[in-house]
Amino acid sequence: MALDTLAAPASHTLEVKHSRFVAHAAPVDDADGAAAFMQRVHVADATHNCWAWRVGDQYRSSDDGEPAGTAGRPILAAIDGQGFDRVAVVVVRWYGGIKLGAGGLVRAYGGCAAECLRTAPRLRLVELATLQLHAPFDALGSVHAALPGAHAVKLEERFDADGVTLQLQLPADRVDDLRIRLRDATRNRVRIDDNG
Repeated sequence: MALDTLAAPASHTLEVKHSRFVAHAAPVDDADGAAAFMQRVHVADATHNCWAWRVGDQYRSSDDGEPAGTAGRPILAAIDGQGFDRVAVVVVRWYGGIKLGAGGLVRAYGGCAAECLRTAPRLRLVELATLQLHAPFDALGSVHAALPGAHAVKLEERFDADGVTLQLQLPADRVDDLRIRLRDATRNRVRIDDNG
């Protein structure tokens, strides 16, 4: 499944029984980027600054003093439910004097985060693959001609006595297309290693 990140930071405000919730979301590249964003939007005089982030298989969340599982996990569920990756969300709460209960907190934190992400500008994340291929010298022209059509970027080029070894990066969904192009253009004389 292709995932999205945010094209730009976004915010959303929600009021529930006099408590004010403000969600801030931003694209992040890694855990350090998520920590820096959370520090930037942290409001010292707010009642709670609850957060979650996901970058690939890594994720974290915090209830920041709310009952366990009522804030951080619902925010993370909103990130996952909206199909986002490389995103951090902080939901800041100012207590309004009326207790919301566990279910009310889950709905408020998760709902505020989900609505913030739902209305935010999206940017499609493209999964990249790295390939290494070896081609004889006389096939080099055909190899270079096939690369732009597969949106392949040359990372490295090494020559040896038998030809050239190229390390390439390209969208994962274009790998099979490149294999076919190279097979047809070089009469199957290019060796491809998927492990780059």
